[in-house]
Amino acid sequence: MRKINKYLTVILSGAVLAFTACETTELDLTANPNALTPDQAGVDFYLSSIQEDFVRQFEGDADFDINDNWTSGGNTNGDGFNELGMQLTRILNMNGRNYNTVYQGSDMDDEWFNAYRGILADIRAMMPLAEEADLVHHIGIAQFIEAYLMISLVDFFGDVPYSEAIQGAEQNFNPALDSGASIYDAMLVLLDEAIVNFNATATAEPTVDFYYGNDYDKWVRAANTLKLKIYLQRRLVDTNAAASFNAIIAGGNYIQDTADDFVYNWPASSATQPDARHPRYGLNYQAAGANDYMSNWLMRLMDTSDDPRTRYFFYRQTDAVPGAEIAPNEELLNCSLEAAPQHYIDAGFGDNFCYLPNGFWGRDHGDADGVPPDGLLRTTFGTYPVGGRFDDDSFQSIGLNSGGEGTGITNLLTAFGVDLMRAEMALAAGNTGEARTFMLAGLTKNMAKVQGFLAGREAGADVSFAPSEGDVNSYITQVGINFDDADSDGKWDVLGEQFFIAHFGNGVDPYNFYRRTGFPTTLQPNLEPDPGTFIRSMYYPVNAVNNNSNISQKSNQSQPVFWDTNASGPVAN
Repeated sequence: MRKINKYLTVILSGAVLAFTACETTELDLTANPNALTPDQAGVDFYLSSIQEDFVRQFEGDADFDINDNWTSGGNTNGDGFNELGMQLTRILNMNGRNYNTVYQGSDMDDEWFNAYRGILADIRAMMPLAEEADLVHHIGIAQFIEAYLMISLVDFFGDVPYSEAIQGAEQNFNPALDSGASIYDAMLVLLDEAIVNFNATATAEPTVDFYYGNDYDKWVRAANTLKLKIYLQRRLVDTNAAASFNAIIAGGNYIQDTADDFVYNWPASSATQPDARHPRYGLNYQAAGANDYMSNWLMRLMDTSDDPRTRYFFYRQTDAVPGAEIAPNEELLNCSLEAAPQHYIDAGFGDNFCYLPNGFWGRDHGDADGVPPDGLLRTTFGTYPVGGRFDDDSFQSIGLNSGGEGTGITNLLTAFGVDLMRAEMALAAGNTGEARTFMLAGLTKNMAKVQGFLAGREAGADVSFAPSEGDVNSYITQVGINFDDADSDGKWDVLGEQFFIAHFGNGVDPYNFYRRTGFPTTLQPNLEPDPGTFIRSMYYPVNAVNNNSNISQKSNQSQPVFWDTNASGPVAN
């Protein structure tokens, strides 16, 4: 799959290649000796590159694979928008106690590089070729991806270059920042253009459509669902957002069935050059064991509530954790010898410090201790969504080809996600009955999707440990009871927790939800008593600041994006 990508991808239009004396451009765009020029690359080659680079914007590096755009080095486990969002929302451990230092501008170089030098540059180079050949479906896919990419850049950085960026022969090496609000507006227009192209007759179809296999009815539904996401995200600043959202719902042409989900399926056909496994699998299922730490908060929440998804999300390599079933161990789990910090006790988390029972070996939010020799002990990703191992109480150490061998998925727009969007819109409007209905509908769809994921992926798993229909129904019923019994803020907490759990693997939507609503307030505190202000937008990448005179670095990361009008960041700092 990936072999046709970087060796058959142009980085900039031919006009930029003429700037041989310039080493960098406005967005840290350097000449790529492995890339082809527009006259050498075909439209299908471009589109394949665009599609895969797009999913890597969210999933990150395949451990320094030379075939992708993630070249700046550093900690590959911290790459990609999904990883960043999951760490900030306690879906994964955040390895850093102070918000003002955990993510620096240098950490954002790869994400920026991939977006501008990779995806947008390829789109700009592909478009004239596609337009000349009347390849309207290629164009529609590229427009959809551009819209999704740009709103995601706004969600993480705020104002970013767009209208003056990647302009071919009129290349501007210092493009100005466009406001996030104007980019959102422009992306709605672009999505309408994409829908027109999806509905048109093309002279030829893409050779490879990784997402929908050239089913353009599904592409139209995805485009309308992306518009739902846009309206939801700007509901605090757009008085017409709810009406626009509801108009799409009334039209019925959006993702309602899991079969129409906008996902990327990782084929795991190769582990090297290119690495086609789910990146979170490739970075954790290694000979030395796992790299990421799972979130103690999320594992505790799911384990103590008998969440049927637990065995699919997490794989335990041991049945005993220091401080819980076995004696504290300074080398393997340093905090197991420590008392809970006072701010944990004050916030009611005194009994939820450092370790969990039942083999759930993770870390607290902000735990930045060193890396002990626990790679073959710590809990790691399970079968869903990365294609790892199903937890059947075997408690065996993971290996290079364990479980589903990395045949995971990346959820981008989903039917369960739409139901949860509708639940948020309803709750924001004060309609608790509809909010409950949509929340439980989304939960039901997510449960079914997770449970169906094991089939055909791991022949050796003991499926007798899979939850029964009664287990699932009991859990869903209890979530409904919890919602009914809660006060107004408590209902938001219940919805927020279910939103976070259902989106496991996708950190972007929970990060947006958390900033947009301030819920759930039940999150574990940062391990640092005074961690600084919660990150409401990321620093601009160092390379972009250094190479573009129109980009000045932010004074801090507490500056909200345009759709976040809350007086302050979330309280569960």
